[in-house]
Amino acid sequence: MQLLDHVSIGVPDIQLARLFYDAIMTALGACKVYDRPTALGYGERCNGSDTESTFLAVYLDPAEVGTSKRHWCFKAISREHVDAFFHAGLSAGGQSEGDPGLRPHYHRDYYAAFLIDPAGNRVEAVCHAAPSESKFS
Repeated sequence: MQLLDHVSIGVPDIQLARLFYDAIMTALGACKVYDRPTALGYGERCNGSDTESTFLAVYLDPAEVGTSKRHWCFKAISREHVDAFFHAGLSAGGQSEGDPGLRPHYHRDYYAAFLIDPAGNRVEAVCHAAPSESKFS
């Protein structure tokens, strides 16, 4: 069961958010489904024939984010996608909150990276799978 249907993240500067979220969502393989002057959308909304999808909305909100424990974690299909998320986010104005790597205190194969977006929101990408076997080993 997928617990979340959709998540909304508020940001005070949609232009900075556009650069950052376009970069990290592309790195994770998520499609951009809309781009409006005050909102961005990624992923796919659920419908009657697709009840498994997840959707992210990033919207203009002039309120200050400030220091908080709010945290959004995105699934990555591979460790390489986690790495790409991290480097794309840094290149697009994000700050490191934790380099890509294993977090064995969660479980043996928990591979994640953490970023702070330009507004101060904390985001993570995680791959739960063990590393795939190399074709060349």
